[in-house]
Amino acid sequence: MAESPTEVVQRWEDAGGHWRVIGRHPDTGAVTVGLYRCDGGEEMGRVQSADPALLAFLAGRRRSDD
Repeated sequence: MAESPTEVVQRWEDAGGHWRVIGRHPDTGAVTVGLYRCDGGEEMGRVQSADPALLAFLAGRRRSDD
C-alpha cells in the first residue's frame, strides 16, 4: 500500500531530513513540499498534493523547523 503524502513528509522528518514548502497553488489547492538532506542541503525529492491531511499537517508551517 502506498504511503499518503503526509506519511511521506512525516517519515522524512522523523528520519532527520528537512522539508520546505516551495509552492502553494491556490488554483488547485495543492502544495509542493521539497524534501532535503539532513544538513538542509540538496533537494532529494518533492511531494505535491492537495490532500487535506497534508494541508492540516503543514498548518501554516513553511518548513520542518517552524
